[in-house]
Amino acid sequence: MQQPTHEEVAAFLTQHSGGTPSDLEPLTGGAWSSAWAYRSGGEELVIRFGRERSWYEADRMAMAFSGPDLPVPQVREVGTTPAGQAYAISVRHHGRFLEDTPVERADAVAPTLTRLLVALYRVPASPGTPVMWHPAGAPARSWRELVLARLVDDPGNRVHGWRAALDADPKLAALSAAVCDRVRTLVAACPERRDLIHGDLLHGNVLVSPDCRRIQAVLSWKNSLRGDFLYDAAWCSVWGPVFYPGIAATDPLSGLLQDPGLRADQSALVDAAVRHHCYELQIGFTHLGWNIWTWNQEHLTATAELLAEILERGPLPSTGA
Repeated sequence: MQQPTHEEVAAFLTQHSGGTPSDLEPLTGGAWSSAWAYRSGGEELVIRFGRERSWYEADRMAMAFSGPDLPVPQVREVGTTPAGQAYAISVRHHGRFLEDTPVERADAVAPTLTRLLVALYRVPASPGTPVMWHPAGAPARSWRELVLARLVDDPGNRVHGWRAALDADPKLAALSAAVCDRVRTLVAACPERRDLIHGDLLHGNVLVSPDCRRIQAVLSWKNSLRGDFLYDAAWCSVWGPVFYPGIAATDPLSGLLQDPGLRADQSALVDAAVRHHCYELQIGFTHLGWNIWTWNQEHLTATAELLAEILERGPLPSTGA
C-alpha cells in the first residue's frame, strides 16, 4: 500500500472535518497501516489508512472488551477515502511499545503483561462464539482446525507461495517437516476453548506507561481470534529471546500459570506446557513462510535457528499445571 503524504493526510482531514488539523505528525509501529496523530476540537486523535476496512471494523468491535487491564481505544469513525483506502479515526493513547521495555524493567513489566493476558482470558464468550469472531479473517470450524490450517500454504491467501521456497532448501525443508509433524501430534492436547486472543501483542500493538506498570492501550485487533488463551503467551515466548530481550526476561508463561484466578480454573491449565509448546512451534513455522515471502533473509535465519531450538528444547517447565 502506498503511504499517503503529510499534505494528502492534511487535505483529507481538512475536507473531512471542515477545519485544518493541528500538530499533524506520522506515528511509527504499524506494518499494515499508515498512522497519523493530530488535534481537532481540543482532542488528540489518530487517523489510520489501510487496505481493508474490516481491519478497522474489528478495532471498533473490540471496544466492547475494554477494561482497566485491557484498554481499547475508542474508534470514532470507520470509512473509505475517495481514493478507495480504508481509514479509521480513534482517540489517541500515549505510551511506549511493550516490546521496547528494557531487560532491567522486567520486574515491573512482567506483572503488567500477566494482567493483560489474564484480562484477555477473562473476557466472556457467548454460547456458539466462532473462532473468527470479526470480519477481518477467514472462518474456521474449530480452534484445532485453525492451528493446523496455518501450516498449509493456502492459494487463496495473499501471502502465498512460501511452501515451495521452504521445500527448495534442504535444511528448511527438514526443519519444516519436523515442526509440522510435532504440531500435528500435539494439537490433540489443545482444547476447544473460546478465550479472547489478541494475536499480536508485540510489533507496536500494545502501549505501556513510562514506569511499565500499566497498559495504556491495546491496538490493532485484525489478527484476534477466539481459542486457547495460551496462544498469546506463546507469541510473546517465541519472539522474546531473539528480538525482544525485555519480553523474554518477563517469562510470560510462568507469570500466567501462577495467577491465582487461572489456577482456580481446573480446566484452564490442563496440559498447559504442551499446548504452549504446540503454539510456539506453529507461530514460528508460519513466520518462516512470512520471512521467505518478504525476502527477509536475516529474520528467516534467526527464526529458523529459534525454531530449531524450540523443537529441541520441548515444552517449557510448567508449575502448577
